[in-house]
Amino acid sequence: MPREGTAVTRREELLAIAARLFAERGFKNTTVRDIADAAGILSGSLYHHFDSKEAMVDELLDSFQQELWVRYDAIAASDRTPRQKLEDVVRASFDAIDQHHSEVAIFQTDAAYLGTFDRFAYLEERNVRFRTLWTGLLAEGVASGELRSDLDVELVYRFLRDTVWVAVRWYRPGGDLTPGQVADQYLHILLEGIRHG
Repeated sequence: MPREGTAVTRREELLAIAARLFAERGFKNTTVRDIADAAGILSGSLYHHFDSKEAMVDELLDSFQQELWVRYDAIAASDRTPRQKLEDVVRASFDAIDQHHSEVAIFQTDAAYLGTFDRFAYLEERNVRFRTLWTGLLAEGVASGELRSDLDVELVYRFLRDTVWVAVRWYRPGGDLTPGQVADQYLHILLEGIRHG
């Protein structure tokens, strides 16, 4: 999606329309004609910009995830404590839900289906990387004494992952709560229940 203060190209406009439709209807239920109609162009005109709707969803998911991983990697490389890093990755995740709402919704709804195609093999690779990061931070938090020693790291990871990312279903960018406020509330509820002592 275009950066603030930059001109929006026709290609970016088409991607934004496709993202909204994929998020609302699901990737499988959205046709090239649906995207073209919403953009006010003929279906054939869409192929001047993209070779398929798969190319569109690929660009949407890959670019948003690459941006998110820049933040995750910086957090992981920082000298903060494991708990602070865990808090930071949760905040980064809520920022992603806010800034890339459609892309996150598409991923939540369609990743399993898209992952059956070779083109989208990177989705599973990033899921594994995501799990490794989050479980690693939890395990480090336990080892450092910041988190309870009796935690089932895998179970807590699944709980955190699902609790955070399912928020895309109800969170609306520009609403009463900022992503930071939502993240702070989640972190208070979640981490106060798993901290040591």
